Amino acid sequence: MQPQTPPDQDICYEAAFGKHGFFEKRGRVGVLMIHGLSGTPTEMRGLGRSLAARGLSVGCPELAGHCGSVSMLKSSRWRDWYRSVERAFEAMEQECDEVFIAGFSAGALIGLILAAKLRERVAGIALISTTFFLDGWNMRDWKKQLILRTVIYSPLRHVVAFREPPPYGIKDERMRNKLVSVLEARDSRTADKIGHFSVPATVFRERARLSRKAARVLPTVSCPSLLVHSTEDDFASMKNVDFAAQRLGSRHVESYVVDDSYHVLPLDKRRHDVAERIAAFCLSVGGHPAQPAGA
Repeated sequence: MQPQTPPDQDICYEAAFGKHGFFEKRGRVGVLMIHGLSGTPTEMRGLGRSLAARGLSVGCPELAGHCGSVSMLKSSRWRDWYRSVERAFEAMEQECDEVFIAGFSAGALIGLILAAKLRERVAGIALISTTFFLDGWNMRDWKKQLILRTVIYSPLRHVVAFREPPPYGIKDERMRNKLVSVLEARDSRTADKIGHFSVPATVFRERARLSRKAARVLPTVSCPSLLVHSTEDDFASMKNVDFAAQRLGSRHVESYVVDDSYHVLPLDKRRHDVAERIAAFCLSVGGHPAQPAGA
């Protein structure tokens, strides 16, 4: 998906979404997508294409410190990630009459903080595979949890990194094999394409801070909310859905639970169903109809 912006807006576009981010203008309803921790906008491109095909304008910024070296990621903080998203939201407000948020994993946490701050400026929020708790079936090993909790709050966090374990949050074998092939190639643009699978402990500490902040603001999030999660999520259990649903300040809360997929729903087996459900949510609670594809 290529940015649909006039040449004289290229500089403004890159400032708002980053070199590896994307924006496509379709209708008056916009969806700001937020990729996950240590990921890239690439993981949201398929979802973006599906939403754009339904007449929605879509955009996904690269989070600060991402799409580059491990040292860049290590030096970034959750407030830097947040500012990347807030800047992109403001850019989409210039192009759309209303803007929704669709955050994936840690991106859902960032989206909650943004929705709490901007209040009525946010038309609604879709929380995809939210990670208040890293308690999925591939993370429940007590040794993993003990090491994680011990390291991120000690000086070791500056030198230790955690490698993401297989199946990398993806049940779809074809999609997972494509990802592994990129990892094995290890070319100079691996981080640009799929992000980092060896995450510095300092980043996990920032994720923990982000999670606590998002939990605190849940009661102040009043926009319509959609919780999207897999019953087979290997990183974050269904406890995350219950936690959010019970604390959200919104009077309009919907849940969409799927099976046959793991954590990375934007890339996994049920990705088309997820895209359709998010599009339906945005178009049903929004105040403007979507522009037909190709219009």
